[in-house]
Amino acid sequence: MTDLTWLSTRELASRLRTGEVSAREALEAHLDRIDAVNPALNAVVTLDADTARAQASAADEAYARGERLGLLHGVPMTHKDTHDTRGMRTTLGSPVFADRVPESDDLLISRLRAAGVITTGKTNVPEFAAGSHTFNPVFGTTVNPYDTSRTSGGSSGGVSAAIAAGIQASGDGSDMGGSLRTPGSFTNTVGLRPSNGRIPHALPGRPWAWLGQQGFMAREVADVALLMQAGAGPAAGAPQSLRETGEVFDRPEFARDGEGEGLRGLRVGFSADLDGRLRVERPVRAVVEASRSVFESAGAHVDEAVPDLDDADEVFRVQRAYDFACSNGPVLKEHRDQMKDFVIWNTEMGLGLTVEELIGAEAGRGRLLAATEAFFAEHDLLVTTTSQVLPFDAGIEYPTEIEGTALHTYLDWMRAATLISATGCPAVTVPAGFTPPLPGAPTGLPVGIQLVAAPGKDVELLLAAKAFEELTGHHRVRPQL
Repeated sequence: MTDLTWLSTRELASRLRTGEVSAREALEAHLDRIDAVNPALNAVVTLDADTARAQASAADEAYARGERLGLLHGVPMTHKDTHDTRGMRTTLGSPVFADRVPESDDLLISRLRAAGVITTGKTNVPEFAAGSHTFNPVFGTTVNPYDTSRTSGGSSGGVSAAIAAGIQASGDGSDMGGSLRTPGSFTNTVGLRPSNGRIPHALPGRPWAWLGQQGFMAREVADVALLMQAGAGPAAGAPQSLRETGEVFDRPEFARDGEGEGLRGLRVGFSADLDGRLRVERPVRAVVEASRSVFESAGAHVDEAVPDLDDADEVFRVQRAYDFACSNGPVLKEHRDQMKDFVIWNTEMGLGLTVEELIGAEAGRGRLLAATEAFFAEHDLLVTTTSQVLPFDAGIEYPTEIEGTALHTYLDWMRAATLISATGCPAVTVPAGFTPPLPGAPTGLPVGIQLVAAPGKDVELLLAAKAFEELTGHHRVRPQL
């Protein structure tokens, strides 16, 4: 039998809906793969095989009765440990919530379940999802399938490692400052941060939030589009919902090989360092700059233009601090001694914001909107690096310098992602290649490029990413665990 864990989600779902594969067969392959590789990775930190087996049996019985099947009928999947899962602990990687079991699902999880997903467990995150290296005092460190001495990124580092290692083909995550994109770059996977409102923020919670977005990761762009079919669309209690349903992602181009035709005629602004705003490690820059020829040879019109991002640092800094104060302020009052230092730092920054800082950030956000609208009036895509650094030693908290330039906070090395987050534009990372392998290593380290489109252009963004993927094939390189 075909190794089910290396099928795309699209192919596995098709076989499940036709009965070629049973939900129980798919689940057992998934659980066997967790047993085989998770001890080396620490990607899956909570597992409920018994409940999953009951769900799989119910799914097979529904198929036998001829019931209408969901888009993702019988697909086994772990979920990010910041997303509430009814009846399964959700810890946020924090000792404060180590034994917390939610009574309801997050909107995104409820939509995946409604589409037929079988929930098997949870994947690791940094404490409170803060930072882009996945370690915490509850479960420890998650490492990279391509080099287990290095980080898989974060905060969706657990799911990115699980996907890269063949535990599952796709999964859910979230992204405030690169938490879908950076781990995608580090593990040779795809990570989409959607437009605000595409997967809406809904009650209960903060329905007007905008900086952090839920989204999906996968080994292939088409699988991200498939999960967006299930997860996107308006919701009650979500005032920023985009009106389009997930069906907008049901495009025939995602189901076939277009041989890169999707890049022809696109107007692309290309800059590995965002016009000098970023320090980028030399091996990363080399891979990113080599990808320019892919766009040019496919018939895209490429120049070196970038939007004016001068306000992006301040907008991101203030909004992130405000969001941390909203989410973590009450926890800080009661559990300060159980929180890591830079979560305390970022939360206290938010609690100390002045009215002048909030007004200034709001004005800066308006200027960013004008700048991105001007850029996308002349361009279809912005292409830049996803991460400024390679996957780094999993034993350190975060990089403290890039190419000899000192970094001062745990956010500074992620500016390739945070600057884009501040614009509100949808962005996706797609595998762009590998560094030269070290002696004795089968491959080098993965590097991703980041494609950015105008707000609302999520489908067009994914179609361009798929065309790049078709032409390069980097996503087919598997880790040698």
